[in-house]
Amino acid sequence: MPETHAKAHRTVSRVTDILETVAQRPGVRMHELATALDAPKSSVFGLVKGLVSAGYLIEDQGLYHLGPALGNLLLLPAPDVAAAAGPGLEALRDAFDETAMVGIAVGDSLVYLAAAESRQLIRYSAPIRTRRPLYPPSAGKVVLAFRSPRRRDAYLENAITDRQELRAAREELATVRSEGVAFNRGETLPDVSAAARPILTNGEVRGVIAVAGPTARITPRLPEIADALSGATADAAGRLGLQR
Repeated sequence: MPETHAKAHRTVSRVTDILETVAQRPGVRMHELATALDAPKSSVFGLVKGLVSAGYLIEDQGLYHLGPALGNLLLLPAPDVAAAAGPGLEALRDAFDETAMVGIAVGDSLVYLAAAESRQLIRYSAPIRTRRPLYPPSAGKVVLAFRSPRRRDAYLENAITDRQELRAAREELATVRSEGVAFNRGETLPDVSAAARPILTNGEVRGVIAVAGPTARITPRLPEIADALSGATADAAGRLGLQR
C-alpha cells in the first residue's frame, strides 16, 4: 500500500489539544479550555468529561489536571533521551556559548525535551515540549532524512507546494542522511541558524541534538559545531545503550 500523509481528524485533534493544554498549566478550568481551543464550551465539555471518565484527566474543585492513565497505561519504561543527552548539551553550550537542545519526533512534529541555553544576552531560547514543524528546523530535517522515503515524501508534499522547492528539499534531505548533519540557515527565523545530528542506536534515530544561535554570530562556526555534535550524539547514544 502506498504511504500517504496522515491527515488531522477534528475530534482527535481536539482531544489531543485538550491534553496538551492541560499539560502546560498547573490546572485549567472548562471555560479556559474552550477559550484555548477556540471551541464552544458545549463541545469541549463532553470530551473533557469523557477523558475524566477514562482517567486521562482528573477534576479537582473545577480545575482539570492530567490523570493517572497517561503514565500507567500509555508510557513505556523507555530510556530517558533528555537525561542521556544532558551532559552533551552542557558541553556544547560551554564550548560555543550557544543554545544546545535535544528533541524527538512526535508524530509529524518536532518536540524539544530539554535545552542548555546560551549565557549570552542575545540568544536563541528553545521552546520546550511544544510542537514544531519537522521542516525546515535542522533537527526536524534530521528526523525526515532518516524516515522511509514514502513517509518522508508524504510529509514534504503536504508541507511544500512549490515543485522546485520540493525538489530542493528532497535533495537536501538525501545529503543530510548521507552526511549525518543538517543545517538551518535562517529558514525558520531569519535571525536564527542551527546545526543538528541524530542520536543513533542500531540505525534508529532515538533523538536529535541541535545547536542554535543568532545567524550573524553562529554561521561562521556551523562547520565546527557540526563536528562537535558528532561527539555529543555518540555520547548520548552510549548512555541510552547503558539504560537498556
